[in-house]
Amino acid sequence: MRYALKKVDYLYIVIGSSQRDHERDNPFTAGERIAMIKAALDSTADVEPGKWMAIPIADTDSHALWSAILRASVPHFDMVFTNDGLTTRLLKEEGVEVEAVRYLDRSTYSATNVRNRILEMKEWEKLVPDPVASMVKSIGGVERVRSMIHKDLEGEQ
Repeated sequence: MRYALKKVDYLYIVIGSSQRDHERDNPFTAGERIAMIKAALDSTADVEPGKWMAIPIADTDSHALWSAILRASVPHFDMVFTNDGLTTRLLKEEGVEVEAVRYLDRSTYSATNVRNRILEMKEWEKLVPDPVASMVKSIGGVERVRSMIHKDLEGEQ
């Protein structure tokens, strides 16, 4: 976020797959994800609250339709920061400037790793900002993530 905010005047943070929740890969609602981002950014002294907005965007089966939904849902933007190959291709085809963002130790600081550590009952709290760890615990997120593995295993039988 800090990197992007150095390059743009205002940052729109798109919450993808916003219609998905209570699943192994998306255990939290869009509202909960937005609250976590807000809590994390509010705890960062050098990120001004008036410089960003989170916007939930649902998935669609049509990639061309997704681009149109993005344009209709997000106020005017000239630049996108993403490391997703499909998003990069779709937006570059529309003439949008797309920039990849350097990951910070991606294998450690990824949502997948955090969820896996919760599932394996290993320490995960130090991998997220303190306010996010507190929020996950307060909404029963640890139990929710752990219950997702049971749903997956039940479906295999």
